[in-house]
Amino acid sequence: MRNGHQGTGPGPITPDGCAVELYRRLSVGSEPDVIGAAVPAGATLLELGSGAGRVTVPLVARGFAVTAVDESAEMLAAVAERAPGARTVHSSIEALRLPRRFDAVVLGSFLVHTADHRSRQALLETCRRHVKDDGLVLIQREGADYHDDVPRERRDPAGYTVRIVSSEPIGDGVDRVFAEYLFPDARWTQTFLSRPLTREAFEGHLAEAGLAVDRYPTDDGTWAVARPVPVSG
Repeated sequence: MRNGHQGTGPGPITPDGCAVELYRRLSVGSEPDVIGAAVPAGATLLELGSGAGRVTVPLVARGFAVTAVDESAEMLAAVAERAPGARTVHSSIEALRLPRRFDAVVLGSFLVHTADHRSRQALLETCRRHVKDDGLVLIQREGADYHDDVPRERRDPAGYTVRIVSSEPIGDGVDRVFAEYLFPDARWTQTFLSRPLTREAFEGHLAEAGLAVDRYPTDDGTWAVARPVPVSG
């Protein structure tokens, strides 16, 4: 288990506190619509941190050639079962070295908000390394009030409740977030560390990795579309 991360509930728990069975159950949100609007039809797409395939399944259904990457073999087994048209790669994102580049790379699930600066840069460098020179990188960001509007909860139409119970500062600009997922027959919790990023800081980290924001396609600014910066010389 990663330092500061923990998960409880039925079934296997990944090193960042995610429960495999929980992520098999979670409904997909607007992610496929955001990605589908930004990426050309039929594009090759590298999904970093695919989890159990919540977003992978609809992307494959839309005709994208998806390569799903996750460090959890259990998560990838769920992807293979639910989205057999996707290629799966068992690897940490930071260590990923594939012999090809993609039309688009997706870094979702607020992974860019990792507490560790070196890890964040490694994630973004993986994005840059695997995107074509004329390709796109789509990055999901936390909402502006994510750490302030707590506790809060959302009742999903599928019949479960997601609660962000607390966000507690622990120093160095990092918060410990506690989330709870309530289903009629099961309960999961997840504790993880998250670093809020201003837009200026976010764009600065991208620049260090050789990426530049092209646009923010959603009104709430929770998604960024970036392009690789050409290497001079």
